[in-house]
Amino acid sequence: MPRMTAHRAAALAVAAASQLLLGVWAAAPAQAHGTPTDPVSRVFACSPDGDETGSAACEAAVAANGAPFTAWDNLRVANVNGQDRQTIPDGKLCSGGLPAYRGLDLARSDWPSTRLAPGAKLTMRYVSTIPHTGTFKLYLTKPGYDPAKPLTWADLPERPFAEVTDPALTDGAYRIGATLPSDRAGRHVLYTIWQNSSTADTYYSCSDVVFPAANGSGAASASPTPAKKGPAQAASPSQASPSQAGPSQAGPSRRPARTSTPSAAAAGEPTAEASPADSTPVASAAEPDSGQPSMMAGGAAAVLVLTGGAAVALRIRRR
Repeated sequence: MPRMTAHRAAALAVAAASQLLLGVWAAAPAQAHGTPTDPVSRVFACSPDGDETGSAACEAAVAANGAPFTAWDNLRVANVNGQDRQTIPDGKLCSGGLPAYRGLDLARSDWPSTRLAPGAKLTMRYVSTIPHTGTFKLYLTKPGYDPAKPLTWADLPERPFAEVTDPALTDGAYRIGATLPSDRAGRHVLYTIWQNSSTADTYYSCSDVVFPAANGSGAASASPTPAKKGPAQAASPSQASPSQAGPSQAGPSRRPARTSTPSAAAAGEPTAEASPADSTPVASAAEPDSGQPSMMAGGAAAVLVLTGGAAVALRIRRR
């Protein structure tokens, strides 16, 4: 009888602990944070983790903001549900309409930029600190775009030039492959929308890019000013709610590593020092990656560890 009692007690303990662990995991807030670092977004370039805080544009943006862009990975709006043009006001596309990021909406022609080649292949590196499912849409401002005027929805085509769903998150970043439009020259804005499907959040970002006079195409990827060296993976994200998201949040550095290969030479420009070869899978607009990372494995592993520990304890008790 004592042996049966010990067995039942251990089984009940395992069941209760498993339910508690799974309940806590399921109830945890679904936080996804991120921004493009290649081509570099305004919010990252001007953040304390970026390399352009001393530029005139970034200084003006921080001054207009009233605070540094510490939470560069938290520019998100909840419950947009695909109604981007109806939700985000003209002139506030880069801030997502969030007052805490209003400095990003300044109409200037000297934002830190990335040189690209018209019609070339692009691999965007979009850093994210937690994997979530969702769709990335990439827009490029229309020919004739004037950077001296506030960015409006009319400056963007109705349809994105690339759309990718659920790319794999590897080494802290998504890689999104696409072919750039071939009819752009001069300064433009690469506007990225990431609509989560596993959370209610949608992320917005502006990456300033420059196309030289079109004299041929070829393979090209982003090649901004070399970023400072950082850890191989971004650290844990900030935990503010969408309504409180803002650069005033304090927290550990979330500097991502840069792994893309510069190729401004295709555009006839000097290149930055090349980073080591990156073998990370790239999800292209033509052949999107169907992999959907899940946190279920982590929760299941924890439950198995807990169950195994209880089983060992039971064997010892039965001896």
